[in-house]
Amino acid sequence: MTRLLDWIPAVAWMGLIFVVSAQPDLPHAPEPILDSLLKKGGHVLVYAVLARLYLRALRRGEPVSGRLRLFSLGLAVLYGISDEIHQLYVPGRDGSPVDVVIDSIGAALSMWLVRRG
Repeated sequence: MTRLLDWIPAVAWMGLIFVVSAQPDLPHAPEPILDSLLKKGGHVLVYAVLARLYLRALRRGEPVSGRLRLFSLGLAVLYGISDEIHQLYVPGRDGSPVDVVIDSIGAALSMWLVRRG
């Protein structure tokens, strides 16, 4: 049961990502460049957190290994891909390979920080 409970934060975060991605339109910053920076920065942050939550769920108290970091990164990238596919079916939204790359950068940055820490 404890192992299942370890996944609640990651699943909740995934649910939040799904709900936000299902919105036909998100609030916009007044300047297009600021809007883009905030949204792309949001992608980095959201997927950095997701990768860290995956690592937390997978770790189960064991030392963090390169294999666990890589697996957490892979899960975050796969969820990013699925999220962009999901957006293809949301009116007013579109899926973007660029966003998958940005999501991947966020997840990789998170795993790099774990390695350094």
